[in-house]
Amino acid sequence: MGLKQKLISAQEIIKKYGITYQTVNHYTNFGLINVITKKSNVRLYDEEEVDRRLSKIIQLAGAGFPLRLIRKTLNDELAVKVNTGTGGA
Repeated sequence: MGLKQKLISAQEIIKKYGITYQTVNHYTNFGLINVITKKSNVRLYDEEEVDRRLSKIIQLAGAGFPLRLIRKTLNDELAVKVNTGTGGA
């Protein structure tokens, strides 16, 4: 996540990436994309993170990986960035 984090709503994700609300909801509940904050009844996501994660999800799902393995892969990549200090800024 950068210093100037741009937040995006589920509705904006639907329009930008051409996926359904049910898919956004499922990916959120399953831990594939993370809610950064809620404003009223609107979930907001980090646009950069969503872009990065959805690209990886599409790539791995296209290769036949199940969502559980995709989630593990995404979380392992995040852990590596945090532990090596390559994530953020």
